[in-house]
This record gives sequence, C-alpha cells and structure tokens, in this order.
Amino acid sequence: MTDFRFTPLAKTLPATVPFVGPETQERLLGQPFKARLGANENVFGPSPAAITAMAEAGHWMYGDPESHALRSAIAAHHDTTPDHVVVGEGIDGLLGYLVRLFISGAQDNVVTSDGAYPTFNYHVAGFGGTLHKVPYADDHESPSLLFAKAAEVDAKLVYLANPDNPMGSHHSGADLLAAMDALPAQTVLVLDEAYVDTAPEGTALPVTPDDPRVIRMRTFSKAYGMAGARVGYAIGHPDLIGSFHKVRNHFSMNRAAQAGALAALADQAYLSEVTARINASRDEIARIARDHGLSPLPSAANFVTIDCGQDGAFAKRVLDGLVSRGIFVRMPFVAPQNRCIRISCGTAQDLAAFEAALPGALADARVG
Repeated sequence: MTDFRFTPLAKTLPATVPFVGPETQERLLGQPFKARLGANENVFGPSPAAITAMAEAGHWMYGDPESHALRSAIAAHHDTTPDHVVVGEGIDGLLGYLVRLFISGAQDNVVTSDGAYPTFNYHVAGFGGTLHKVPYADDHESPSLLFAKAAEVDAKLVYLANPDNPMGSHHSGADLLAAMDALPAQTVLVLDEAYVDTAPEGTALPVTPDDPRVIRMRTFSKAYGMAGARVGYAIGHPDLIGSFHKVRNHFSMNRAAQAGALAALADQAYLSEVTARINASRDEIARIARDHGLSPLPSAANFVTIDCGQDGAFAKRVLDGLVSRGIFVRMPFVAPQNRCIRISCGTAQDLAAFEAALPGALADARVG
C-alpha cells in the first residue's frame, strides 16, 4: 500500500531540509573534508568539565523530562526563575514548538528577513502559516522594516537574529529595544541570540524576562562548543514559557546533554578562553580575505562573511572551488547577500587549509 493518507498540507511540502549537511557532501565527494568551516560549529570544543560530565551521566537512565537542574542553573545565570526558562533540542527544536503554538494555517501570518536563518521558515511552512519577508538593510536585518511589515499583516510572530546569521552583523541591545516601540501590540518578537556570547558587550537585549513582547533564544551549540549535544533554551514570560509544556517532546533532552550543559554553564572561565580564540580566528579569516583581494564584513558571531566582490554566481563558483578542494563552507542564499561566502572560525590548521585552497578557487571562479 503506497497511497498513504497524508494531510493535505503534508502533500504540498517539498521533501527537503534547510541545510545539506557536510556528511552528505563528503559522501558525494567520496572523501572527508580537510577543514569543516561551514556549519558555525565551535571547533575549540566544550569545557573539559562538560566532557567529563557527559561521559559520567549515567546513560542507562532517561533524562529528567523537566530539565530541572539545568533550567534552575540557567535561571540563576540570568537572574530570573525557572518558570521563565524552557530547554529544548537546540534553538531549531524550540522554534518548531513555538511555531506550533502560534501557527495552524494560512490565516496565521509571520514575518522574517529574506535570506535570514531558514529553519524558522521551514517550521512555518510545516504548520501551514503564511510567511512574509522584508529585505536586509546594509547587510543588517532591519527591525524597522520587520516591525512595519508585522503591523501591515497583523503578524503573530516576527523573527530576528541578533547577531545575524548569515551576515554576522549585529545591532546594539539598546537600539533594538528602542526599535521595539514600533512592535505591534499582539506580535511576539522571536529574538534568536545564538551568537550573543561572541558579540560585543551591549548586544544582548536589555529587557526583563517578564516582558511579554519577546522570547529570547539561546544555545550551547556555539560559544559553549556543544552543537552535537543539541541543547538550546528560551527565556520569556512564564505564561508563554509554560505553554511549551503542552507541545514539547518531554524526553527530547538526553541525560548526557543536560549534564554537559550544566557543567559548561558553570565553567565561565573556559567560555572566556574560547571566545578569545574565536576573536583571534575571526581576525585571521579577515586577514586571509584581504590578502586575496576580498572584503571581510564586520562580524559579531563565530564566523566571518566575506564579500567576493561580484554577484551570487561568482560567489557560488568560489564556494564550489573550495568544496572541491576539501574545504566545507557555506554562503547566503538570497541576493545581494549571496555575493558572499561564509567561513566559520577554525583552528590554525583549518585556516591554513582554507588559505591554501582559496587562490585556486578564486582563479577557477574568474575563469568560469
């Protein structure tokens, strides 16, 4: 029997995912990458205390379905209460739950930036919502354009990442707070702060966790170096946070992930060491770009977006040349941002491999 009775919505959806993983590309290439610089992972890894905690977590047991210890520690870290915090399988998982809470069909509108992080769009499509997009402004997501569009379409949710992925740009928390005066009263700002730990002081939005206008998303995947463990959390008003318990997978957070995140959060000294290494890596990527006639954009994240100086087709040829030479990188999807490639921070060996491959990739792109 192959005539499965899928929902009408499911029948309309493409069989796709927001990202093609490096493992898929390695299988197609028939060899591993020399440098994995495309997924914005933290190659410097998690705190040694987190590694030990994960190894000793007692894997035969289910994880605490309430993530009580981790939520309590996160709440203390942010000077709030556990009722303001929900933990989930990365920001991606939390975005899915949030969209499920608000979106049930085409009558439900949401707003994002054209070319911004695509997982949010993926979940909106999966629940049948109507997605409205606004352009970037000078390689920044534009709060004013986003909030004006939200008012125009009576959006339930508006998504903004600060710092931004894929451009690495950022707004100060104070500027974003001022812009929120134009946020429609019934619209919730979904603020993705995945990269805030690598951003300048003052980037985080200065609001109390009780502010009902916004839900803030954080992760242990970036600066904390635990992308493989899939641990994210959201901070928001207790009435909104409590609603997640109606729809979330209560056993999604495995015991090792909870233990590792708890240990990582406690080791702020290691986090400071890693962010310093990320800063140095950003500087080195920028130096490599400039030495080869390219323009690195200012970055507040754990990657550098590089302007290749021409159009998206040229940038794609540069990317393809790097991939064919064993360097995994990615690029923005939408013009004019797709004139760029995006390079994640890496070790000295990673960046040496990138620098060695770049001249050939550029030469091929210019011929092409």
